[in-house]
Amino acid sequence: MSTRNIRTLLADDPDVGAGNVLTSRLALGLGLDEPLLTFDTPVDDHPAWQPFTLRELDRAVRSRAAALHALGITRRDPVAVYATDAADHVLAFLALARLGAVPALLNPNVDGERAARYIAGIRPVGILADAAHLAALADHGPGAPVLPDISTLGAGDPDAAPAPYRHWSGDPVAITHSSGTTGMPKAVVHSHAGLFAAIRHRLRLPRPQGQERMLSALPAPHAATLIAVNLALGSHTELAVLSTQSGAGVLDAIESWQPSGVVGFAATWAELAHHDLSRRELDSVALWWNTGDCAHEVHIRRLIATGSRESVTRRGRVRAPGSFFVDGLGSTEMGHSHFFITHGPGTERYGRCVGRPHAFVDCEVVGPDGEPLGPGEVGELATASPTLALGYWNDSATTFRTRIRGRFLTGDLMYRDEEGYYYHVDRAVDSVELGDGRRLFTAMSEERVLAACPDVADCTVVAVRDGEQVVTDVLLILSADADPAADRTEAVTAALDEAVAATVRRVLVVAGDDIPLGPTGKVRKVLLRRRHLDAAAAR
Repeated sequence: MSTRNIRTLLADDPDVGAGNVLTSRLALGLGLDEPLLTFDTPVDDHPAWQPFTLRELDRAVRSRAAALHALGITRRDPVAVYATDAADHVLAFLALARLGAVPALLNPNVDGERAARYIAGIRPVGILADAAHLAALADHGPGAPVLPDISTLGAGDPDAAPAPYRHWSGDPVAITHSSGTTGMPKAVVHSHAGLFAAIRHRLRLPRPQGQERMLSALPAPHAATLIAVNLALGSHTELAVLSTQSGAGVLDAIESWQPSGVVGFAATWAELAHHDLSRRELDSVALWWNTGDCAHEVHIRRLIATGSRESVTRRGRVRAPGSFFVDGLGSTEMGHSHFFITHGPGTERYGRCVGRPHAFVDCEVVGPDGEPLGPGEVGELATASPTLALGYWNDSATTFRTRIRGRFLTGDLMYRDEEGYYYHVDRAVDSVELGDGRRLFTAMSEERVLAACPDVADCTVVAVRDGEQVVTDVLLILSADADPAADRTEAVTAALDEAVAATVRRVLVVAGDDIPLGPTGKVRKVLLRRRHLDAAAAR
């Protein structure tokens, strides 16, 4: 039976969802001994970078399910997972899903104090963690019992695992958290059907070029990784999952593992673009696949200039230089990117265009009163989709506050053009009113500065209200060969709208370490604004 038939069988089975893709795939009895899932760290007696077959993956999951079942974990039990290795998060998710429990995956970059407060809000029946993160929690009292070290679960007897739980479409299957750039991360709960809805859609489409052998540079505890894992299981795609997402580490993994595609967040593409990519062996990559925040044009262009793709010519199929970049816009709450656009050599629709909505999305751009806006009018994205998360765990107030007429208010400011393409201009919390109907959009300002200053590798715009006046600081991270002493103020202000340029107080060259990041690599603009206000008050 072909890979296409496997995809079709799973897509057409209404009982398949995010909680049972592995067991459903096993039930087909196909490709059980072919390499499928690879981790960058040792797992049980499995060396790092040695792929798991479907049969081996099932054994590892059943071992963990048996160990967790022996600890009393059962259906509907929330269990916090706080560890460094991607393998621990992926295998814990699959094992807990087999039991019908609800894994609450926590990014390892969240510090112990915030992690303890987050876990206390979830109220789990237990905490699974590695030694480093158990130590991080030790002095902060997360208010839940600590289970045995997560590294010991593989010693369970796979034959003692209970029969797989039978999921209903609305069952909760995972809790993942938001980026936490504005404060405490929010606990987002995903359903069996919702976290699989976009996968079902993709399984019915032809498998795109570059998806044969994928490298995941996504944070392992993120919903996007759970989707990537289940998509790999459902489409018989080889997938390697990284535990860290640094630019240098991702480039090293590409060179050694030779993927045909790489999936990640915008922050990783920015890090990759800081390197001299011409010196790296990236020819295997045909596809870069972005999710979460949309990516900047300058970073996309640097990536699609690398790699190679299959092209059809009069001479038949040949390998042509250059790759594709699929961009979009998504969030933890959206459950999957709701838009998509493909960039490649020769494409020119940039300017923070995130493309058109997927077929499973029904969205609007709305004004402050919640009413839909017309083309060219900037408002907040309100979107409906079967992929949407159920809401926020133990926080119904925030769940209902972010809903309007059955749609989720994403907090993203956007507009659409007459052709139905959508453009992202900023997060609502980061934009600033300038008066007279004008508004400063920090993300769009960053896009324009990067396009105008080729020796700038990355840019962060910080806009604050100082009394009655709005002041803006533009923070530049330079390319390795750029002159740090050069004055770029004129070039920066020329790139901005006149009203925005008038607010610029300083254009500063900074180091990467000067920009505070959240656990997933997003810039914490709330913290930056506080710093710059404090600095202004001290003068």
